[in-house]
Amino acid sequence: MNALGRHLLAEFFNCDAEILNDAEQVEMIMKKAALVCGATIVNSVVHTFNPHGVSGVVVIAESHLAIHTWPEYRYAAVDVFTCGDTVDPWIAMDTLKSYLKADSTKTMSLNRGELHNEKVLRHKPQELEIS
Repeated sequence: MNALGRHLLAEFFNCDAEILNDAEQVEMIMKKAALVCGATIVNSVVHTFNPHGVSGVVVIAESHLAIHTWPEYRYAAVDVFTCGDTVDPWIAMDTLKSYLKADSTKTMSLNRGELHNEKVLRHKPQELEIS
């Protein structure tokens, strides 16, 4: 990979509204997606809004997964950012789509940290070099 990480930004349409409004389920699904794609979970935070909706983030050693839900529209905005080449963000996206029961998605993929450097980029360098 010629970048430090891959960042997927997705819109999930026609999801299960009950799941989108259940913070416990959303957190479990986000953690499942992180584990299935090979990530190491560091922590998670999920918040329920009044009258409805959930926002959450799962911090992974390789970056993060985030979600914001609008159950009234059966819509979720999803963000999966992974660093390195041992974690596949597309697997996380497929897992989320399945568990949220989305019937369609729209996804944009970005390379993050495309540094103009001839050496191989690693998300965890062997030694810290400050110049």
